[in-house]
Amino acid sequence: MVTTGVIHGRFQILHNDHMKYLMAGQARCEHLVIGITNPDPIMTREDDSDPQRSTPLANPLTYFERYTMIRSVLIDSGLNETQFSIVPFPINLPELYQYYVPIEATFYLTIYDQWGIKKLSYFQGHGLKTEVLWQRPVAQKGITASSVRKMIASGGPWEDLVPPVAAALIKKWGIPARLKRLYALYAPDDKH
Repeated sequence: MVTTGVIHGRFQILHNDHMKYLMAGQARCEHLVIGITNPDPIMTREDDSDPQRSTPLANPLTYFERYTMIRSVLIDSGLNETQFSIVPFPINLPELYQYYVPIEATFYLTIYDQWGIKKLSYFQGHGLKTEVLWQRPVAQKGITASSVRKMIASGGPWEDLVPPVAAALIKKWGIPARLKRLYALYAPDDKH
């Protein structure tokens, strides 16, 4: 077990498979730093390996909403606030990592596609210690945030895909209505 680990994601809707990922990282370190990527539009960059990840439709929640959701769910899961920190993490700007996360930490990630491979190369290219939690084909990814967002926007059954605390916050914040508006603007032909 290492002292500090760093894990990251957009968490644009925190779902049950995100929790498996977060808990796998937490089990490997005394303190887990959770980096929220695409924290704001200025730090969001397009990337050829995953062009959809930078679109407004793929980023409906604010940094603060994601911070609050992750924190609330982890505490509800039994973690103590001393076991984790949550910070913005500009994944596409490796030259800025040192300003957001402890670069001496172990950086955890999973790989399913070219985007995962690119992130690993970002980390290794900057001399960071890395650990791939698992590498699987994209067909074995499981729940995806994009599928959860589509289910929420269409009024389909989504609550079992997210932790209960996340579901309560999604409803409280009016995320279903926000997603419906975003789909109408950015994917009007998509029937969800």
